[in-house]
Amino acid sequence: QVQLVESGGGLVQAGSSLRLSCAASIRTFSMHAMGWFRQAPGKEREFVAAINWLGRVTDYADSVKGRFTVSRDNAKNTVYLQMNSLKPEDTAAYRCAAARQGGVSRHLIEYDYWGQGTQVTVSS
Repeated sequence: QVQLVESGGGLVQAGSSLRLSCAASIRTFSMHAMGWFRQAPGKEREFVAAINWLGRVTDYADSVKGRFTVSRDNAKNTVYLQMNSLKPEDTAAYRCAAARQGGVSRHLIEYDYWGQGTQVTVSS
């Protein structure tokens, strides 16, 4: 059974940093693209960042470009989201997702597996 488990969320002040982790119990993890999405109360789920299966191609939402960095360690079946210079508008539940097709995508429908999420709250 595939499981994605996020960790690393919390309550921080604006300007702080957090690193989210997503541990995946996928036997072929290294063949999956991984994405991060977030959803704030009353808003739709939105794309944050993605990384391809090999870790050489990444994509970011304009709102986080230059502040967030996605990376992966295929030996540990883990993907990370380093979040710097956090803003109150980054407050949301963050979920990781895995896509069998291997390439970066911003589209929810491309992802086959989803974690339960970790809450990030940024105070002003």
